[in-house]
Amino acid sequence: MEMNASYTSLVAVGDSFTEGMSDLLPDGSYRGWADVLASRLATRTPGFRYANLAVRGKLIRQIVAEQVDAAAAMQADVVTLVGGLNDTLRPTCDMGMVRGQLEEAVERLAPSCKKLVLMRSPGRNGPVMERFRPRMEELFSLVDGLADRHGALVVDLYGAPALGDPRLWDVDRLHLTAEGHHRVAEAVWQTLGLPPEHDWQTPLPTALPTRWATRRVDDLRFARQHLAPWIGRRLTGRSSGDGRTGAQFSAELGKAFWVTPEDALAPGPVATWRRADGTR
Repeated sequence: MEMNASYTSLVAVGDSFTEGMSDLLPDGSYRGWADVLASRLATRTPGFRYANLAVRGKLIRQIVAEQVDAAAAMQADVVTLVGGLNDTLRPTCDMGMVRGQLEEAVERLAPSCKKLVLMRSPGRNGPVMERFRPRMEELFSLVDGLADRHGALVVDLYGAPALGDPRLWDVDRLHLTAEGHHRVAEAVWQTLGLPPEHDWQTPLPTALPTRWATRRVDDLRFARQHLAPWIGRRLTGRSSGDGRTGAQFSAELGKAFWVTPEDALAPGPVATWRRADGTR
């Protein structure tokens, strides 16, 4: 695998996993693995451009309808597409529909970029994971098949036991912590043929067992703060992404835009970005 690959642009498509929840920054925004990856790629290529179009809560049909055309139009070097997992976590799921929508997304994105990156998403170890595992594995089998047919890369996060460790997941049990996102960024980095900086699959140190009472308190807090609102949105047909657009998508203009490093000469990962078209 080439270790000196160079990429001039990256577009990220998907749901909350790619938006960056729960890698929360002090200003209330999210960073996430795609932002971390972009900040590292930018140090290798002057004039690097980036756009994250992902929105939390989106189902695969919404990703295709709202993000895929915008991403394809940007003609990026690299496009990442992660979607369909929200569908599999619903009480009922039409896997035939998911298959058709994901196929459409790949067929439209693959010709538009130099490298299309798909993923077998990670899953937090626990009873919820076991309940939905058959659907998830059906989705990942589809991802593998599409990658083979269209020459896409696949990042196998599902096959990495370390990413199932509950300590790499936020209290909502749905989204990775900052450490988890950094591991995903490294996994994509290596899949793109870039020199490893660390082993993203290294297990966390062994921890002492959590006391039963502590686990029950955590379960009650999770149910009250996260599970109940999630169920409420499902029952009322609402989504956490309603009314939101991707970080680099202008609802006013109806199209995506690029950002580029604020200081192109600064060493190390990019800290701040500006719109590449000069607007604010």
